[in-house]
Amino acid sequence: MNAGDLEPSDEQLLERWRDTPDTEDGRRAAGSLLMRYRGRVYAWCRRMVGDPERSLDLAQDVLLKAWRALPRFQGQSRFSSWLFSITRNECLTALRPKSLAADPRIDPLTVLVEHEDPPALLVNREEEDALVTLFHEHLNPVEREAIWLRCFERMSVGDVTRMLALTNVSGARSVLQSAREKLRVALARRSRG
Repeated sequence: MNAGDLEPSDEQLLERWRDTPDTEDGRRAAGSLLMRYRGRVYAWCRRMVGDPERSLDLAQDVLLKAWRALPRFQGQSRFSSWLFSITRNECLTALRPKSLAADPRIDPLTVLVEHEDPPALLVNREEEDALVTLFHEHLNPVEREAIWLRCFERMSVGDVTRMLALTNVSGARSVLQSAREKLRVALARRSRG
């Protein structure tokens, strides 16, 4: 196989698009890049949403949103990570329950279940927010993505390794161990301070 038979990398396609975004070659490069990920985007949507038809619609929305947002992609993360973030956000938005209209005649305190404790709920929310802050302050983007895929998406370590295209010997296992250790240390410091 000679060098001409190899597919261009994501970075090469992005560079071709950035050099000539308004030309046919630039649009073709961006289109090739997005088409490369259409199967993964659908798989991500399918895993999060479950319904195949809804997943197809969401995948199409994600790719269209990515196409429109491509000028804002700065290359501070891998293209696949950026695209996965768009996918995750679109899926979470699609899964978010529609807001209900408030009825001004009903006092919200009268509908609270007896075991719900508003101050305790507030403390729990504050704890969650603090953990999210630790997550973002102490983990690099690859570690955050690996933790998300493993813990929230329930992907196997092998799948996380493939999804993140990790080439080190232990794959995602070492990334996950490093991330967990960083979070353990950060939580220990937080509880002492």
